[in-house]
This record gives sequence, C-alpha cells and structure tokens, in this order.
Amino acid sequence: MASTVTDHKFMKVALGLARRGLGNVAPNPAVGCVIVKDGQILGRGWTQPGGRPHAETEALAQAGKNARGADAYVTLEPCAHTGQTGPCAEALVASGVARCVIATGDPDPRVAGQGIKILRASGVLVDTGVCEEEAKAINVGFFLKTTERRPLFTLKLATSLDGKIALANGESKWITGPEARTLGHKMRATHDAILVGINTVLADNPSLDCRLPGLENRSPVPIILDSQLRLQTDHRLVQAASSRKPIVFHTIKDAEKESVLTELGVELVHLANTRDVKAVGKELASRGLTRILVEGGGQVHASFLQAGFADRVEHFMAGKVLGGDGKPAIAELGLASLDGAPHLTRVAIRPIGKDILASYIKAE
Repeated sequence: MASTVTDHKFMKVALGLARRGLGNVAPNPAVGCVIVKDGQILGRGWTQPGGRPHAETEALAQAGKNARGADAYVTLEPCAHTGQTGPCAEALVASGVARCVIATGDPDPRVAGQGIKILRASGVLVDTGVCEEEAKAINVGFFLKTTERRPLFTLKLATSLDGKIALANGESKWITGPEARTLGHKMRATHDAILVGINTVLADNPSLDCRLPGLENRSPVPIILDSQLRLQTDHRLVQAASSRKPIVFHTIKDAEKESVLTELGVELVHLANTRDVKAVGKELASRGLTRILVEGGGQVHASFLQAGFADRVEHFMAGKVLGGDGKPAIAELGLASLDGAPHLTRVAIRPIGKDILASYIKAE
C-alpha cells in the first residue's frame, strides 16, 4: 500500500530515535523503531551502546503482548542473521505485528533483502521507502563501511573569515565563540572517532574528548596521524590511553618507543604513508568504526580533500581576520586548474552565536 501522512509522522519519530545512537553503536548501524496501534505509540526503541540490543528488540519489549496486530516503523531493514541475538525480522514475526514500514534496505550481505523476505513469507505486510533519504543519511557511515570498506569522514573547520586556524605564532584559542565550540562538542558525541595530525597534538596537547555535561561518556576514540612517531608519553592522549584507547598511525619503526606506547594503551598501526587516507580508512573500517570527525590540521584536511574522502564538511567561520601570515585551514593542494579543485555542495548555513556554520557534502 502507498505510504500515508501517518506513516511519515511515525517514521520521523523512529528517525529521531535512531539519531540517539550515532557515535555510540559502532560497528552496528543506528536504528530507531516504534510500535504503533490505533494511532498510539506502544513501544520505542533505538540501538543501544555497543550496537545491541537492537532497536526492534527494545521497542517490542516495551509494547509486550500489545504488539500483536500493530504496525512497526523501522528506519533500517530488520536483520535476518543470528549474532549475539536472534534475527530482528523473526522477533517482529513472533510478536504478531501486522505491518512493518521500513525506511531503507540494509546492504549488509547477511541482510540485503532477507529481512523483508522473512516478514512477507510470514504474512506481515511490508512497505518500504518511507523517509528513505533521511534514513540513508543517518547511516551513510555504516553503508560506506559495508560497501566501500571505509568510514564516513566529516571535516570540521573553525576558521577566521580569511580561512585561517591560528596566528603565525600558533595562537588559536579561541577563533570561534562558545556557542560554536559547544556545537563542536556535540558533533564529537555523534562520531565514533576523532582524527588529527601530530602537529595539532604537539601544538595544542588536546584531549579530543566531549566535555558537555551528561555526554562525557560519549567521547570518541582519538586517532593520530604521526608518521615520525613524535607522540610523547606526557601528552594528554597518552596519559588517558588506558581508557580512551587511541589509535596512532605511523611510518617509522622505533621498537623501544612502540613498546612504551603500547604498554600505556596506545594502539599503533604501521603504514607506508600516513597521508594515504584510503589505507587509513580501510584500517579504521576493519575495526568497526563508521563515523570519523576530522579536526585537522591543515595538511590532514588537504589529504582528505585530495583523496576525495571529505564526505561532509562542517565549517564554522568567525567574524575575524588573521591575515596572510596566519596558518591556513587547508594546506597546499597543488592544483593546476579550477576544474581540479575539490567540489562541495552546500546543504545548510546558519548563525551559531556570533559565528556562522556552513554545512557541505561532497559533490557527486
């Protein structure tokens, strides 16, 4: 049957629930589910930390026996394989739901239409494609991990009007205002990991955590591109390594230093070239990471743009001018023509305090 205004209404609720899991459910997708009967929501669920329990399990548990004859709204095709729990498609069938409305399919080969097949074979009416694009946007990182063996990369820039991230002497606190910084921390909470270059670590000794009240446990995994292994044991990221489990990509081999960092809890990954972001992405996907926030510096941003791996760009811009001697947000790209420049499509622009946030996606 064709989708209705009511279907869109309840799927929007499910999508809102799905977003609660972003940055907290890898390697699984962030899914939302609501169970509805006679216009009333009987159960709500979203993917829980670490990827399980799944959204459908949570919503069905709330609905209980009242799920029989109800409609289930799910943002992603219910799973059809047995992992640590049974298939969600079979759980929906067992609950007695009469209809299942699914926003988008799951490209995971273990699902890929099999969840829908299980439901229909058991007599459950299935409708698909309700709010599909919105659902795909939520789980694009999971889809990329599944189909391209790499995560979603979001570049976050905080610059002056003339595209600088620091003065010539390195001073950068603070270019943007408190509202922009708060939103930046919210972005951290919705990503699995946060990636920087070693120059950022040496200049700022950052914690790369989420410091918003109530979201402290949502700090992403720190990732550092450090070809010469210049990371020191007194850096904050190393001091917190036992709990944060940072991942450091390096090129040189230094057995003694590698041993010290490893004992402190740092995961070291040797690469032939740490600017090979395709190789970096493959390693991160193999660890189940789906959403990476890239926070610089200029050379790191340039590497991702050159490789075509800047899937999204969130650009905070302050009403300040730092001048030609300031440090650029993006290092040299070596362009020979404008046609060769990375192209982005702006999808939103809005004021954030005294600053502006412009959001972009990679142009097709």
